[in-house]
Amino acid sequence: MLDQLQPSTEQFISPASLRVRQDLYDEDYSDEEYDQMLSMYEGTMAQIVEGEIVKSRVLRVTENAVILDVGFKSEGSVPLDEFKDPPKEGEEVEVFLEHLEDQEGAVVLSKKKADFMRVWEKIRVAHESDQPVEGTLVKKIKGGVVVNLMGVDAFLPGSQIALRRVPNIDELLGQTYEFKIIKLNKRRRNIVVSRRVILENERAHKREHLMKELAVGQVRKGVVKNITDFGAFIDLGGVDGLLHITDMSYGRVSHPTEMVKIGQEVEVKILDIDWQRERISLGMKQLQSYPWQNVAAKYPVGTRVQGKVVSITNYGAFVEIEPGIEGLVHISEMSWTRNVRHPSKIVSIGETIEAVVLKVDESEEKISLGMKQTEQDPWMVLPLKYPVGTRIAGKVRNLTSFGAFVEIEPGIDGLIHISDMSWTKRVQHPSEVVKKGDAVNVVILNIDAENKRISLGLKQAEEDPWLRIGETYPIGMELRGRSVRLMDKGVVVDLGNDIEGFVPISQLGVANIENPGDAVQEGQALDLKVLEVDPIHHRIVLAVVGYPDEPIIPPVRPVDETVPA
Repeated sequence: MLDQLQPSTEQFISPASLRVRQDLYDEDYSDEEYDQMLSMYEGTMAQIVEGEIVKSRVLRVTENAVILDVGFKSEGSVPLDEFKDPPKEGEEVEVFLEHLEDQEGAVVLSKKKADFMRVWEKIRVAHESDQPVEGTLVKKIKGGVVVNLMGVDAFLPGSQIALRRVPNIDELLGQTYEFKIIKLNKRRRNIVVSRRVILENERAHKREHLMKELAVGQVRKGVVKNITDFGAFIDLGGVDGLLHITDMSYGRVSHPTEMVKIGQEVEVKILDIDWQRERISLGMKQLQSYPWQNVAAKYPVGTRVQGKVVSITNYGAFVEIEPGIEGLVHISEMSWTRNVRHPSKIVSIGETIEAVVLKVDESEEKISLGMKQTEQDPWMVLPLKYPVGTRIAGKVRNLTSFGAFVEIEPGIDGLIHISDMSWTKRVQHPSEVVKKGDAVNVVILNIDAENKRISLGLKQAEEDPWLRIGETYPIGMELRGRSVRLMDKGVVVDLGNDIEGFVPISQLGVANIENPGDAVQEGQALDLKVLEVDPIHHRIVLAVVGYPDEPIIPPVRPVDETVPA
């Protein structure tokens, strides 16, 4: 009878139910037999306790779950994704028994919790003893990465992955590193780890070692860790140093990527160390020979050189003669004849040009270059080409208040002064005689090749009419004119044919006046008589003999076309 009540894995009767039914067995069992049977069931229950890890046997594996036998009246199941590798039928696995029965009478099991419970003690000990643990980066999630830590999931925040922000976390997945456990919560099964703490400790140890080892002037090897617009950070073996773009080469460097690449091993010289600010300045060009040494001997004044235009400013262009050596072609040294308003009108960046060394200053690292000196100065041959008195044709290029500039050759202008525009008329402004764009015949009056000045005469291209003025306007001749300008001592009168005469204030025919305006208005017609003709000083003196009754016509003032020369 006792054998028939032996419990099996398919049937389970609790000790409580045995006590309820004790009256049913009192007649068939003695007290000794009953205690024996109760002890047997209590032993069975001791093996299956909620909240502990139990051994189970795999009955079968479905598409989404693993069905397990834990020695209870009903089977339990665990989601398949809780297993790293799908188990095989009959295999023994450890699971965590959460509940003997749920609402549907099924055993509630968890493989993840069992894994967690199994390694929790190791993790706790590692955390309390501040020991690193090894883990593998599994997958990226919001805010960080999941790390497989001894079979359980731990969270690695993004800020704790490395010393600096990692641009591409996907490249780290699958990698195994050591981590420091920084937070534990058993109830929530929450484990937070950090790789940055490990790296910071390593850097601190290396930094402490390097502080004793590093010194200004040392030459060391390092690895390019990061590149910015202003330079590159070099890992010297635990401590980073900055290789500024200006210390990469004696030549011009537009961007650090022209000189180094991430991961590249480079040799650098330590220029400065500031441990308080944790800054180390490095240099590469300091390992090269100084290019400006003996430059004056290498490029004496007058030497013709070729170079590439590397920079253009408002005042000139910088030309690289060789790496680390640049010269300046000033805007004034670009052309003999052209009025260069900006260097970009003559050269462009990247263009190879020929120039002549004008000056060398090794101490200031400056070389002055000239482009126009590669050609003959056209001004030096102008006196031979255009002797004084030569008649040439030109085009009025510009007007100023004192004269007009006439282009006699491309880029070469001469000046017609206002006094050389008319034999007979006193010109107040060049626009009275010529306009911009006019074609004119002029005479070379003077050429100053050294100062690059040419004096031209417009009136000299015609015969001097004063040689015959005395015949045209004999003394005593009466004629009519019109006042054009009132002067302090008299009135200037237009006689026609671009000839002007002068009436002194005493010859205005009005007594006791001090101001010519008291007797005459500009544009007023006057009857005149010739008193004197002076062909040497180009002067006709007149006297007013009458004031005809004609309308006053104010003289037309010249339009101001003055343009800065």
